[in-house]
Amino acid sequence: MLNIPNILTGFRIFLIPVFVVLFYLPTEWSGAAAAFVFWLAGITDLLDGYLARRLNQQTTFGAFLDPVADKIMVAVSLVMIVAHYPSIWITIPAMVMIGREIIISALREWMAEIGKRANVAVSWVGKFKTMVQMLSLFLLIWQYSPIMEWFGFGFLYIATILTLWSMYVYLKAAWPALNEGSKE
Repeated sequence: MLNIPNILTGFRIFLIPVFVVLFYLPTEWSGAAAAFVFWLAGITDLLDGYLARRLNQQTTFGAFLDPVADKIMVAVSLVMIVAHYPSIWITIPAMVMIGREIIISALREWMAEIGKRANVAVSWVGKFKTMVQMLSLFLLIWQYSPIMEWFGFGFLYIATILTLWSMYVYLKAAWPALNEGSKE
């Protein structure tokens, strides 16, 4: 259980409160520092998956903890962005993204229980959604310039569309299993 990929995942979880504290520091560099920590968490996410496969150190614990760390970081980031930009135009995309994560996590858990987890494996749409979502959050956390923020808002809306699309893809793949037993 204690291997390099799992240590990196644990480090990512450790970074979450550091990220929050840096974001709320009353300094002019707090946004840049928080964005750096967010970026570092993203890099460790890529690195832990790569090392787990490369070093053949994939574990059940790591498979559980890695997506949990990702979802916590994204949810915390979205909540902080909503608090920083108190507008329905930011709250709705954040609500959609957090709601989708809960729905798809529950769907994957249920599909695993019935032995059909592979039906809802991560898709390219889900991976692309994550990439755009992380870019938007990075830009909105940094707040370096108004142009950067506007790009962040734009990518947030693109990520919201991809969020809904990926949820549709996963629900469509799971629909036959969800619909079993409802035919009379």
